[in-house]
Amino acid sequence: MTGPERSLESAVRLVWILRAALAAVVLGAVTGALSVVLDAPAWIGPVVFTVLFLFGATRAHLRYESWSYRVRTDSLFLDRGVLTRVRTVVPYVRIQHVDASRGPVERAFGLATVVVYTAGSRGADVSIPGLTPDRADDLQDRLKRLAIAAEGEDAV
Repeated sequence: MTGPERSLESAVRLVWILRAALAAVVLGAVTGALSVVLDAPAWIGPVVFTVLFLFGATRAHLRYESWSYRVRTDSLFLDRGVLTRVRTVVPYVRIQHVDASRGPVERAFGLATVVVYTAGSRGADVSIPGLTPDRADDLQDRLKRLAIAAEGEDAV
């Protein structure tokens, strides 16, 4: 039931780059409008867009490279983070339920996200983005079986 270290589907980079482009367009347009109102140079808006887009695209690539997860016999391991590396260990006995979701942008790119809800404190839930729908369904089913098995082992 355990598996090797897995990375995300490469299409998730495009989703993250698209989000960065959208934010860069909005902030570039606002900056451009303010430059017209304040009689500032007209090049400020395009420069803001370019800088933000390059930053977002670079961050998306680095974020993709840093993401991995592994299903082990007793817990789920997640490694991620660009500047701050985060390793999360989710013991199966702490899993409450597992969702597989597909938002409109994810559906357009053929992706899904698995969200693991834990019995931990607020913010203790983890999500694994950038999976194919089949892979997300498989992971959801595998985590469900491992959580049920762990519950039986932990029962008093």
